[in-house]
Amino acid sequence: MTRQLSSPRFFNPLMLWIDVALKTQEMLLSSGSVIQIRTERMARAGLTPNEVDLAEFQLMSHEKLAAVSESSVAMANQLHTTQFALVNRAVKHWLGSGVALFSLATSTTPTQALSHAEAFNSASTRSAEALSQLSSASARIVQRGLKPIHAKATSNARRLAKIESA
Repeated sequence: MTRQLSSPRFFNPLMLWIDVALKTQEMLLSSGSVIQIRTERMARAGLTPNEVDLAEFQLMSHEKLAAVSESSVAMANQLHTTQFALVNRAVKHWLGSGVALFSLATSTTPTQALSHAEAFNSASTRSAEALSQLSSASARIVQRGLKPIHAKATSNARRLAKIESA
């Protein structure tokens, strides 16, 4: 049985990476506005910040440390659960494709060539599937790592925009 490359799972990594790109863009835009608002606030406070300013400046440091810590743990957990097994599978199938290609190249009869061509096609499809899964897993690792930083940046942008407009 041959597998079709038109299966939706082969396009799943693309959608995952598009999601990563969109979340990254949103995070960067939010971070830019947060940096601008906080920098202006620091400049206005000067050398004599009030208690509200000090609390905001302290919150800024704590939030960054918490988000980086949460992001690191999420990425490590995702990496541990999926990536190592998928890399092993991808290498195994890639090597299997190489063996099948070599067998095809050394075929001596048309029947043998047909049999080796089918084996090569099957091995190549398994290799492509494994690489697709590896790409999906990589995107999920990035998504898990981006999630806490994205959440904090976007919530800060909303919160600080409300404070500035009041």
